[in-house]
Formats: sequence, structure tokens, C-alpha cells
Amino acid sequence: MSVAAVVPAAGRGVRLGPGPPKALRRIGGLPLLVHAVRALADAPSVSTVVVAAPVDDVTAVTDLLADLVFEAHIRVVAGGASRQESVAHGLAVLDADVDVVLVHDAARALVPVELVESVVAAVRSGQANVVPGLPVADTIRRVDSEGVVVETVDRASLRAIQTPQGFTRAVLDAAHARAAAGELGDVPATDDAGLVERCGHATHVVHGSEEAFKVTRPIDLVLAEALLAQRRAGEPS
Repeated sequence: MSVAAVVPAAGRGVRLGPGPPKALRRIGGLPLLVHAVRALADAPSVSTVVVAAPVDDVTAVTDLLADLVFEAHIRVVAGGASRQESVAHGLAVLDADVDVVLVHDAARALVPVELVESVVAAVRSGQANVVPGLPVADTIRRVDSEGVVVETVDRASLRAIQTPQGFTRAVLDAAHARAAAGELGDVPATDDAGLVERCGHATHVVHGSEEAFKVTRPIDLVLAEALLAQRRAGEPS
């Protein structure tokens, strides 16, 4: 099976505060996007990485990635108004021989190569819809509109879902085609696994990684810098 990865990177990342689009924020001197693309490209099974960049930054992102050496073929396309549209734009340019598609958030810039390979292996074993996930550490309580606790949720069966998420190409293509035709409701899916679930496919969860955290808030940039420095020093994470 030929494997390609799509990276929707057109979001602004307003929770990070003023500045460039989130994917272009820097850690260790390089944009988050570069770290994410490198992690995917370094995975032995991945042959192509397609980046859906902000419309106004397509040329800049193309030039940025062209100046670097990756183990996989890199393509850049214009992203859409939503994450779902950006992924669809990436899918549209994949070669016909691609059988497995990964969708990965640029904000999870330091995802380990081992996790990428774990997701691919699960798809190759016969699972059409695969996500990495971690057990939830915090106590989870459900509250009403007044902020009053109404239920303490049993966290034993809960998982915090990460990316890359992996799919058979046919299943993901079909899900996006149905979404574009308005067959899956008006609410955009928050991730592609959810979109595929709406088409009746179960989601299989593999064990995730603490290093695949999502950079969302300013403090996450600090954590990412610390993890990157730790890796460069050769220390165990």
C-alpha cells in the first residue's frame, strides 16, 4: 500500500495570540509546519506529504519547504475555509496509487515517527479508520448551564484523540464526497475520523504519545521548545 499524508495547515490559531498563522509559528528556529512535515516524511512508510497552506501564504510555504530536504515528496496546495475543506483539497491532488491516507495536524509538530508507523500498520492490518489516543488523566465532570456539576464521568473508557489519523483511501474519499454533497449534515466534523464514523465505519484506537500534544496556547509553545531542546540534547523524553 502506498501511503500519503495530508496536513491541513490553513488555520490562524487565534488562541496563540497575535502573529503569523499557527503552522508558521516557530520552535527551535523553524515553523511548527516544518517539524510536522519532517516527522511524517521521516516515517519509512510515507512517500508523499501534501500541505494545505493558508491561501495568502501558499508561495511562502512552497518556498520554505523547497529549501529543505525531506525523505518524502512534498506538495503544497491552497487550504480551504475550514479544516474539512483543507483536507479535501489535499486529497484531490494525491496520486491514484495511494491506498492509505494519513491526516495530521501541523500543530502536533513533534509527533514521534513511531506513532506515525503505528497508525499506518493498523490501517494495513485491515482497519479502515484509525486514530491514536491517550487515556484521560483528569477527573471529568459534566456541568449544566449554571455551572453546577450533574455527573462525574467514568474516565476509564475515555481517550484523548490525537493525529495522525489513518484511513484507507477509498473510505476517506467517499466520506469527503458525501460531506461535500451535503449528505452528512451541516455541522463540520472536528476531525476526519468523525466524518468517516458518520458514514458507518467504526474507529479503531491505537496507543498515542505524550509527545504528540497539540500546540494551541502560548504555554504549549514553551512545552514544545523544551521537548525539542531535550531531543536535541539526546536526553530521554
